[in-house]
Amino acid sequence: MQKILSFFLTLMTTVVSLANPVDDILERIDAGASHKFKTQLVRSDRDFFELDQSGCRVVVRGNTWVNIATGINWYLKYHAGIHLSWNSMKADLPETLPPVVKPERHETDLTLRYDFNYCTFSYSMAFWDWARWQQEIDWMALHGVNMPLAIVGEECVWRNLLLKLGYSEDEVGRFIAGPGFLAWWEMNNLEGWGGPLPQSWYERQEKLQRQILGRMRQLGMRPVLPGYSGMVPHDAREKLGINVADAGLWNGFQRPANLLPTDPRFDEIAGLYYDELTRLFGKADYYSMDPFHESGDDSNINYAEAARALLRTMRKANPKAVWVVQGWTENPRPQMLHALDEGDIIVLDLFSECRPMWGAPSVWRRENGYEGHQWLFCLLENFGANVGLHGRMDQLIDNFQLAQSPRFCHDLKGTGFTMEGSENNPVMFELMSELPWRKEQVTKEQWLEEYVKARYGIDNPTVHQAWQILAGSIYNCPLGNNQQGPHESIFCGRPSLNTFQASSWSKMRNYYDPESTLEAARLMVSVADLYKGNNNFEYDLVDITRQAIADQARVLYHRVIADYKSFSRKAFETDSQHFLDLLMMQDELLGTRKEFRVGNRLQQARKCGTTAQESDLYEWNARVQITTWGNRYCADTGGLRDYAHKEWQGLLADFYAKRWETYFQLLANEMDAISRPMPEMLGSGQYSNKTSDELFRMALPHEIGVDWYAIEEPWTLQHNHYDATPVGDPIDKAHKAMRLLTEITQTQ
Repeated sequence: MQKILSFFLTLMTTVVSLANPVDDILERIDAGASHKFKTQLVRSDRDFFELDQSGCRVVVRGNTWVNIATGINWYLKYHAGIHLSWNSMKADLPETLPPVVKPERHETDLTLRYDFNYCTFSYSMAFWDWARWQQEIDWMALHGVNMPLAIVGEECVWRNLLLKLGYSEDEVGRFIAGPGFLAWWEMNNLEGWGGPLPQSWYERQEKLQRQILGRMRQLGMRPVLPGYSGMVPHDAREKLGINVADAGLWNGFQRPANLLPTDPRFDEIAGLYYDELTRLFGKADYYSMDPFHESGDDSNINYAEAARALLRTMRKANPKAVWVVQGWTENPRPQMLHALDEGDIIVLDLFSECRPMWGAPSVWRRENGYEGHQWLFCLLENFGANVGLHGRMDQLIDNFQLAQSPRFCHDLKGTGFTMEGSENNPVMFELMSELPWRKEQVTKEQWLEEYVKARYGIDNPTVHQAWQILAGSIYNCPLGNNQQGPHESIFCGRPSLNTFQASSWSKMRNYYDPESTLEAARLMVSVADLYKGNNNFEYDLVDITRQAIADQARVLYHRVIADYKSFSRKAFETDSQHFLDLLMMQDELLGTRKEFRVGNRLQQARKCGTTAQESDLYEWNARVQITTWGNRYCADTGGLRDYAHKEWQGLLADFYAKRWETYFQLLANEMDAISRPMPEMLGSGQYSNKTSDELFRMALPHEIGVDWYAIEEPWTLQHNHYDATPVGDPIDKAHKAMRLLTEITQTQ
């Protein structure tokens, strides 16, 4: 009898779970939380959520499960002082929730709310398991996402397609990239780097994608699946006898070729692709295709005909499907847009907060926007998943309001998160997620007052002051500054006499006083003991203190170089040691949070393997991506090294510190050599035939040549263990860091 009763209870729970997926989210937030809410799905032609009260239960109504989840998140933040974020998706809800005193309703016309950049799947999610993906899907629902990009397992589709076309397993392995680089293979940028993938990887990803899609669809989300953009292996002309456009190299990597849409086999190959995609993962209402990504115009390609061919083959898979394309640099080409009808395509304006292409003032401004096609206003925010505080709060708010003005709003259909890397700067993504639901324009100062209170659950004027300082400085990157992502840490740059940015593409430019982040950190540390055990506060405390250390290290770096150039040997010894002390303090501080430990990433990678050999391959992918990015040519000549640099515990101590220690020692050796007499040259007349200009240049401080790749590559090949478990108390370490900063800054 007991077993029968247990069976029926389990069955009833399953039925309820399937009927109301939001209850499942609530239970994952806090066991028993679903009983404290009453959720009501209400038909409506307009996206909305309502907050109300029924007895002791909070009522949340909405016209979709995602909108109801968004309402729950709004309630938790602004009524209960509970903020769910990447750094914590769990909470201890009070026994009785604060009542909704007055019914509250929020509506939006922006019905499409997108998530992810192709790059996110490699920079952040390359090694996620189902447990981590489940948390992310919960986060998406709570933040209003109903149109997520879903490209996990695309490599499974391609493997099966290529085998059907006559490629061998070895040839497939040389074409499909490894886990850390799949995103750029999917965007037609490179072949094979990081592979070959073992069979177990394909099995893992196929299962994972089905779990992901199942949960998304259960919540009523409409996943965007990867469509066929014409990509084929670069040897396809010889192998398959088809007409292709050779795409050449991408930053040193061999690019796949583009199958010309006029080739007789285009429809056949595209059809095989969609058949396999549908067999594995079902059909979609949206398909993502980015043909000719980051490539110059090719006179051999008829872009209008290519657009029609891509749409035609996509519509054979689903006649009602819409093509989703990333608005980035030259894409989508005007010829492609002119060849399509309204409703055929939606453009993701990837960098709307900085370089909008839809018509707002910008270096990428297009006079006619997207030629009458639908588009989404997107927040990019982060490149390379780099660690660092950064934001354009004013620009984001102002551009968003401009996009909804009569001049631009007709074709605007929604919003999107299009970060290259996630799990950073939660404040910016929180702001972006709320903008579609707010009727009145809000200033960053007003919004932050409520955000800070919600994030920590405690009101404190000192903490508010710290955040207002940040909002007016590092989170207020101004119009005209086009840097890509966070202000890069000096620790992560290759050392030189003029080190500024860490990566080749950052376009970094100073726009805030480093004293601002130092003052914000001082304020946070001054009240930190009141917040002991407050997860959100401790995360932000570490991140803000980390930024202050990095900014002060940049100031100190210039002193070190000035010491060298002025031949101040004693000052050089002191300042260079202080620089290294700050670097190691950074490593120690970041070690207190799992999110900032390189071991977290490396352990994720190793756990994907079913054998030691597979785990080693995945770990190598993870290590290379965040350091050299490619081989010697791609790293140095291609300029990809350090693009995905990270201020992470372990990486700082064992990779970045080694570079700086090596460089400072070389500078010290140079000063020692110059200060010693060289008898063998005295009276030799070796320089007697030098011109005055040559002698002058010889006298200037000069750069020391270092084969940095030779120093960097060995770390990528190692398999020494890095733990993901935090060590030390974040508040204690923040106090220690502030004492060190005070000591060093007072000696300057």
